[in-house]
Amino acid sequence: MNVLLCSINTLLKGLYDISGVEVGQHFYWQIGGFQVHAQVLITSWVVIAILLGSAIIAVRNPQTIPTDIQNFFEYVLEFIRDVSKTQIGEEYGPWVSFIGTLFLFIFVSNWSGALLPWKIIQLPHGELAAPTNDINTTVALALLTSLAYFYAGLTKKGLGYFGKYIQPTPILLPINILEDFTKPLSLSFRLFGNILADELVVVVLVSLVPLVVPIPVMLLGLFTSGIQALIFATLAAAYIGESMEGHH
Repeated sequence: MNVLLCSINTLLKGLYDISGVEVGQHFYWQIGGFQVHAQVLITSWVVIAILLGSAIIAVRNPQTIPTDIQNFFEYVLEFIRDVSKTQIGEEYGPWVSFIGTLFLFIFVSNWSGALLPWKIIQLPHGELAAPTNDINTTVALALLTSLAYFYAGLTKKGLGYFGKYIQPTPILLPINILEDFTKPLSLSFRLFGNILADELVVVVLVSLVPLVVPIPVMLLGLFTSGIQALIFATLAAAYIGESMEGHH
């Protein structure tokens, strides 16, 4: 009986260690004159490898009559095209790849944090987790979105794009400029806050109750992680469509 209890305690301790979250600690690499978060680069490379591997599988041997795998990838492409077309309009074509990259990177990143046992790999400092668990990643994605909708507006309207800042009245100039700064900020904190909150909830539940109770919450986290990727991609497409229309 004592051996059984010790085994159960060891198992629970291992599960608790795997589910733990280290906040504010990072494993740094020095690249050139810059100090970077190594754990974010490592997990990002894994996510990119998964996406590239999936793309190679998708285009390796296309069939006139699609197989199950080809059907799946075609469904994903159609889904991304529908999101882009709904938010951007008829000129959505050139932006499908950008919106799709955002959606797939965030989606796979979020799910990798929930499904892959990152925490088994020990680092000198910090821990491996989903790339979107680091605010630097979410800020970078948000700034890319910001650059994209400025580019879309300038490409479509030229310098006349900046005329939107004084419409319908020049008095709104500061508010309109502030709005463009808050767009990437809200995208970044929405994604980062939801992913971090989900991990913290699981950690608290694991520390308070048996693992069988947090499991449904972890499964719910998979669903909400997918929704967060969809929200980010949808808002990014909406901002791009808005800049091309030239009004708020």
